Amino acid sequence: MSSQIKQTLVMIRANLFSLPRRLSVSLSMVLSIALVVAVLVGFLAMARGFETALSSAGSPVVAVVLGGGTNQETGSDIPASAIRNIAASGGDMGVVRDPAGNIVLSRELVVPVEIREHGKSPATTLALRGMDVTGPGIRDGITLSAGRLFRPGSREIVVGNHLAGRFDGLSIGNVIRLGSVEWTVTGHFSAHGSAFESEIWADLDTVRAAFDRQGDVQSLHLRLQDPAAIAELNNRLRTITTTSLIAVSEASLYAAQSGQVSRLIKLFGWPLTLLMAVGATVGALNTMMSSVSNRTIEIATVRALGFSRLSAFLATWFEAVILAAIGAILGVITSWLVFDGWQASTMAANNTTVGFALTVTPDIMVTAGLLSLAIGFLGGAFPALVATRLPLTAALRPRS
Repeated sequence: MSSQIKQTLVMIRANLFSLPRRLSVSLSMVLSIALVVAVLVGFLAMARGFETALSSAGSPVVAVVLGGGTNQETGSDIPASAIRNIAASGGDMGVVRDPAGNIVLSRELVVPVEIREHGKSPATTLALRGMDVTGPGIRDGITLSAGRLFRPGSREIVVGNHLAGRFDGLSIGNVIRLGSVEWTVTGHFSAHGSAFESEIWADLDTVRAAFDRQGDVQSLHLRLQDPAAIAELNNRLRTITTTSLIAVSEASLYAAQSGQVSRLIKLFGWPLTLLMAVGATVGALNTMMSSVSNRTIEIATVRALGFSRLSAFLATWFEAVILAAIGAILGVITSWLVFDGWQASTMAANNTTVGFALTVTPDIMVTAGLLSLAIGFLGGAFPALVATRLPLTAALRPRS
């Protein structure tokens, strides 16, 4: 081992053993970095959780037909004539048919409803989705966790598991007023934690009558024979109706929605984190300058004994990085314990609330760790340089 490496290791050891004498300033650096890490992990976990909730709701073998020149259910409108043309069309459209040869489809309409969360006020806006009785079966991963489905023509609703325990009046058997009509809760359904669990489902015709939306259909849901059949379906839509319709896979529809909200979360989160990171870097700089100032005589002594400038630089810099790493570990562990699985909600594309669980993943931890190490590198560089340039005679002179 070269003398340069030995000198550096000796100085690193001396620096670390002197940390208890500088505990308060060292802790301030560690805690400030841990706070930056916690904020970064928090908003990234929020974005990732929302992406997961929406992406898991979409299936590549479920097609959503939209009208009105939009690629979202909000603002979409499909006239009854177009629905009749699609239902009556023969030939291969790339969609699943029943044993009688009829296309299996679900006409759907989403209306916002106000429900109060347990112990909270004001009410929260949720999505009431009117659908045909075929709707749940067309989707992937939908299972009844309790009760039964709604009956066609009845004022009955089934509620996603995410909502069932959080909002007033959504237990099975309860009667709840949505709009101007009272509805009976007949079941709860599971969708593997996806955004579907933030919806309430009911019979389409009953929803249209209750909310004065007679004839309205925002979307058609059909099951594809395979994911590639979406192109064939779009080709057929252009030939069987004069209405401008587009079919998109359910997966791409929800992926687009999740991307929009995720980008918005990051748009607000990253500037806040970087601003805090600048503050933490300044704090690290002050901490390490204080460390160098408190150990002026020690540094000058080892320099007088023949230790190189490079050894002093590396040892001081390493101390800053170690403190940053401790802050990163503390911040990541705390964030994981607090945020992972935390239930949150935000507004979706149709102006209704979507619930999701914050998700702390390894790549988020790595990103936060790299940011904290960058703070340590930047905050420790200048004090380390100062340590190498201490005048030996001035440093060895007793301080008043």
